[in-house]
Amino acid sequence: MNQYGIDGDAVIRLICALALGAVIGVERELSGQTAGLRTHIAVCVGAALFGVVSTLGFLEFEDLRTGVIRADVTRVASNVVVGIGFLGAGMILKRHGEIANLTTAASIWTVA
Repeated sequence: MNQYGIDGDAVIRLICALALGAVIGVERELSGQTAGLRTHIAVCVGAALFGVVSTLGFLEFEDLRTGVIRADVTRVASNVVVGIGFLGAGMILKRHGEIANLTTAASIWTVA
């Protein structure tokens, strides 16, 4: 942390998430898919933010003698997976006997 209370590692993780989400979002937007640049950036940065919170946000629960964290930090990540899966399931539609938006749901789940 610097003098302003900003963790450089967390900022780098979020910037990398923004860049990676943007790469996939640009490809989807150029191919005319329903979820594009902004959607993929938002999902990717949001999931990364939850990841940062789960890895760096519970350090006050660490026992300094043993180094054991007395909180289940994996619960945050598992709930992100469930939430994005639910969002993706809502995107999948059946139109005229064909499945639509399956790859969109998969790409949203992947960037998360």
